[in-house]
Amino acid sequence: MSRYSQVLSNKSGQYLLISSFPARLAYGMISLSIFFKVQQTTGSIAIAGLATGVNGITGATTAGLRGTIIDKFGMKIPLRILAPGYALLILLFASGTSKTELVVYAAILGFSAPPINLSIRPLWKVTVPPDQIRTAYAIDTAVMNSVGVFGPLIATSVALGSTPELALQICSALIFIGGGALSLSPQLKRWKPEKKTSNDLAVWRTPAMRLLMLEGVFIGLGWGAFDIAMPAFTILEKIPHRTGIIFAIMAAGTVIGGLVAGMLSRRTSSLAAFKKLYLFWFIFSLPLAFTYPDWSMMIVTAAMSLTAGGLQVFYLEISEAVRPKGTAVAALGWLWTVEGTFAAFGTAIGGFISEHYSPRYCLALTTICVGIGYLVMRGGSDLLKEADRVPTEEEDTEAMEANLDTNK
Repeated sequence: MSRYSQVLSNKSGQYLLISSFPARLAYGMISLSIFFKVQQTTGSIAIAGLATGVNGITGATTAGLRGTIIDKFGMKIPLRILAPGYALLILLFASGTSKTELVVYAAILGFSAPPINLSIRPLWKVTVPPDQIRTAYAIDTAVMNSVGVFGPLIATSVALGSTPELALQICSALIFIGGGALSLSPQLKRWKPEKKTSNDLAVWRTPAMRLLMLEGVFIGLGWGAFDIAMPAFTILEKIPHRTGIIFAIMAAGTVIGGLVAGMLSRRTSSLAAFKKLYLFWFIFSLPLAFTYPDWSMMIVTAAMSLTAGGLQVFYLEISEAVRPKGTAVAALGWLWTVEGTFAAFGTAIGGFISEHYSPRYCLALTTICVGIGYLVMRGGSDLLKEADRVPTEEEDTEAMEANLDTNK
């Protein structure tokens, strides 16, 4: 655990985690806050689903573009403009009264969301020494997965216990506080956009990044289908209360898996660890379509989540190792664009299949997509060879000295 104590005792690391947490919590709340606002205002679940879906799709499809803007102009100005602007737009959405108005505002919110998570990942490189990056990524992943649990719980409790407008007002305040605090972070002064040359390829033209995007197509599709199939399964079986239990178990699994991965020595390459863990992820997913929303699904999804948490950590290292120069933020943004867009398609497909056939078919689709994702990564691993390197002691020393100079 000394690896974690080293990162958590770093004052710059503490500021990065604490300052960004309110904004991250707001992102965990916003989707359900939008859903409940539209549903209670219009009385239509369909319109509420449309508004939430539109918000998710516009946010996903523009993530790469917002990352590109930061790579070109830096983080300070975009964050200082987007964070307060987004907070005001949430309040505007909260005041909406018509179906058309709310759907349009939801789309605008997706387009204008400040790239908080995309911005934090590159900042770790000017916050901790290179031998602590894996642990820092693990902590960061744990925080993201945690707000994925607490955010929806808070949004649901406030929206149903009081009003959806209050939930949205809380989101607005959290974004303003967290985004503003992050934009004033001392790390932002030290982080500089990488200078690109004419020989540097764009994200879409880099073979390794295209491979990661291809894998993201299947993972997005599979997990989009799962995210609708599992609650649909519990509703059809008249046990909807188990939805929250299963999602909570999955969230806890990803947090634990990520933290365990963060303790793995850097002497093990991120690609080697990723491929082995990916195989276990696929194996654990094989019984998924044969489970029922009881102990069987809880056990299978818990095992899958433990491996998924570790995969997220190594995935970040791989994408960082193979991305083209000058795309520290945009690279991950475009990967999220692909995965998020196809997750939306998966959700739409999953809803149709669950209603007209059976949620089990969607669960089977999830397993198939995980299997294809594994084959894609395994077959194209030669393109990811930069992530298979283990830094020499000399390289680590040089990088640590450079980090110390940067942190003065």
